[in-house]
Amino acid sequence: MGGIDLRRARVTARLLPRYLRDYRSFKAATARAASDAVALGEPFPITADRTASAGDATSAYFQQDLWAARRIHAVSPASHIDIGSRIDGFVGHLLVFRDVEVIDIRRLDSPLDGLTFRQEDATSLSSMPDDSVESLSSLHAVEHFGLGRYGDPLDPTACFTAMRAMARVLAPGGRLYFSVPIGRERVEFNAHRILDPMRVPATFAALELVEFSAVDDDLRFHAAADPADFRDAHEATGLFELTKPPRDPDDREPPPSSRH
Repeated sequence: MGGIDLRRARVTARLLPRYLRDYRSFKAATARAASDAVALGEPFPITADRTASAGDATSAYFQQDLWAARRIHAVSPASHIDIGSRIDGFVGHLLVFRDVEVIDIRRLDSPLDGLTFRQEDATSLSSMPDDSVESLSSLHAVEHFGLGRYGDPLDPTACFTAMRAMARVLAPGGRLYFSVPIGRERVEFNAHRILDPMRVPATFAALELVEFSAVDDDLRFHAAADPADFRDAHEATGLFELTKPPRDPDDREPPPSSRH
C-alpha cells in the first residue's frame, strides 16, 4: 500500500536523538575494535523497531491465510487451484505440502517449484469444465473484479459472475475456500467491494456452507460463527468453506452397456 505512515513517522522523529547517540557510540566502539569489527558503511536509520512487537499475527490476511491453509491440509486434496490469492502469503503456505495452480489476470514473474501459473481473467473461468475442480480457493480477490484496478474490464456484477463460475467448476464433493470483506454492503471504487455476508452463500446457491468464520473489525477471529452477526460490520473478513453436494444417483446417466 502507498502513502505515509504518520504514526511510524512520529515514532521515528521521537527516537531519532537516541539513534544519533547510539551511532556515535557504535562508531567509537568500532574504531577501538579495529580489525575485529566490520567497517561502517553509510548510515541506515531504523528507529521504530526499538518499540515494535516481535511480529503481527493479528492482521486479517494472516488469520485468513492460516485458516484456509489448515483446512486444506486437513482435507489433503490431490490437487488444488487458487484464484487471485496472495502468492507471498496463502499460496506460500500451501506450497509447503501441496502443488498449486494459480490463476490471475496479472502476470507472475517469479517461477516457483510446485506452482503452475495461468494468466487469464477468472471472471467466467471459461477454460475450465463443469464439475472439474477438487479443491479451489479465492481469498480476498473477487471483491476487486470488474473495478478496473488490475486492468480488468469494468463490470459492476463481475464479482457475482465469478462466484457462480467457481460454483460451476467445483466438483461434487469438492471444497471451495473463499473470503471477501463483509459488512454494510457498498463499493469503494476502485479499491474493492464490501459484501453483505448473507449475500455470499445466497450467490453460491448451488453449494452448501460447511463452515463460516470471520475476522471482525477489531481483528478478532471468530470460529464457526453466524454470517448474520456481521451484517453491520464496517469491514470484517468473511471466511467461507463450501462444498458441492454429490449428484443424486437417480440423475446420473446409465452406463453405456445399459442403454437401449
